[in-house]
Amino acid sequence: MELKNIIEAVLFSSPRPVTVKQAARRLSEFSLEEIENAFRTLVAEYSEPGRSVEVAQVAGGFQMRTKVAYRDWVRRFVREKDVGLSRPMLETLSIIAYKQPVTKKEIDLVRGVDSARAIKHLLERRLVEIAGRNGEAGKRMVFGTTQRFLEVYGLKSLEDLPTYKEIESLEG
Repeated sequence: MELKNIIEAVLFSSPRPVTVKQAARRLSEFSLEEIENAFRTLVAEYSEPGRSVEVAQVAGGFQMRTKVAYRDWVRRFVREKDVGLSRPMLETLSIIAYKQPVTKKEIDLVRGVDSARAIKHLLERRLVEIAGRNGEAGKRMVFGTTQRFLEVYGLKSLEDLPTYKEIESLEG
């Protein structure tokens, strides 16, 4: 069997992004270089015009996804997994994503209200995590986003978040 076809089948079947390291561990009969080449080939093949599906680099791995142009059509048939975030949760998640690592006190200062409940719900949904403690007296917990956050929002890394200028240009 051709490695590219094996990886394509794995990507099609996997609900989570698959990393090159995972593939190398589980497909030990192939070299790392062969595995990397197979992923590159699939990304290139699925990026061709006329394809409704792509192999996207997401959250440190690769995932087979519907191209954005076909999202509305697919919604008619498949219920999208809704992360169901309220406005306070979205505000809190945005602050954590852009300011991480960040304490609850810092989040509360930006929002102007207590964020304990929003943080609790984001932790339950595994979109944020406790990223350690800061060096201040009292050693407050700091929060950061998770790999799941990157996966849900289709980001390779935090550097893919839009800048303030990019967000402003959408408004005007």
